[in-house]
Amino acid sequence: MLGTFGGALEARKIDASGGKLTADVTGEVESEEGVLVIRRIHVAMRLTASEDVRETVERVHGMYAMRCPLYRTLHNAIALSSSYELTTG
Repeated sequence: MLGTFGGALEARKIDASGGKLTADVTGEVESEEGVLVIRRIHVAMRLTASEDVRETVERVHGMYAMRCPLYRTLHNAIALSSSYELTTG
């Protein structure tokens, strides 16, 4: 998901390379009949960029998931979500 988001940003001339875009991924696991099953995954992304790109980043974040192979493959089986934080500097 991070790669698809970064690629969509780059296509809009927002630099997501060189460590400017990072993520922490959290998974939630439940037991089902004694077997651990992944139920939810959240990707919390951080982008270092200027404030003037916020509107574009928000728009990209709102649409990128359905263009992501990982999301499209798993979203019916696991609750996948993402968020982003824009930091300057």
